[in-house]
Amino acid sequence: MDVVSSYAWIGWLVLILVFVIVEMLSLDFVFLMLAIGSLGGLISGLFGLPWWAQIAVAAVLSLLLLFLIRPPLLRALRRGGDPTRSNVPALLGTEGSVVQSFGGHDTGLVKLANGEVWTSRLAGDEASAPALEPGSRVTVTAIEGATAVVVPAGRQTHE
Repeated sequence: MDVVSSYAWIGWLVLILVFVIVEMLSLDFVFLMLAIGSLGGLISGLFGLPWWAQIAVAAVLSLLLLFLIRPPLLRALRRGGDPTRSNVPALLGTEGSVVQSFGGHDTGLVKLANGEVWTSRLAGDEASAPALEPGSRVTVTAIEGATAVVVPAGRQTHE
């Protein structure tokens, strides 16, 4: 056991290095907290604590950091995020006009306000409504794959 106690500092350095490298790849602060905990284990070893106490110090410090420091750190980091919706959420509620008529369970084409032309169909509860003719205004209520689910403008329904 003298060998373990004598060379534990090498193990701590290796762990710190591995945790820092993994943290650089993940960017989630989990492995950074583990690296700091390992640093606590290394420092406790330099003060002469036995190897099992070094592990206990590293474990306790890592857990404290993970549960007390990491959550507010993540909140502070994400506070300045871009609130702009993108992708599918940005299309929900977008208005457009019918390019190719459709109705019932048929599909047609709709040109959305952002300039994109989508294959579209009427929402389930609108399927019995009369067919929409070119130029009719519609509102997107859902996206299913590459199909925009629409209702005539002014109506808001959810499937």
